[in-house]
Amino acid sequence: MSTNTLSEEAKTRLMNFFSHVIEPKDMAKVIRQANYLLTMSAIKENQDLQNEIINFEDSFYWLNELAEALNPYLSVK
Repeated sequence: MSTNTLSEEAKTRLMNFFSHVIEPKDMAKVIRQANYLLTMSAIKENQDLQNEIINFEDSFYWLNELAEALNPYLSVK
């Protein structure tokens, strides 16, 4: 897992985006929904391509991690 930190410019842009465009909780919900739909449709379309399914699984994981960073929904007990 990478431990790179965001630049100050990236932090500022993210803060501006979320303060003017969408709440982090709402963005996390949209990411989760889009992630699920895209991954499931791609897997169903390419069931015979095992290597692609692994790539979809990785992408699904990392988009969920992004959603969790925005709104820790899955880690709440």
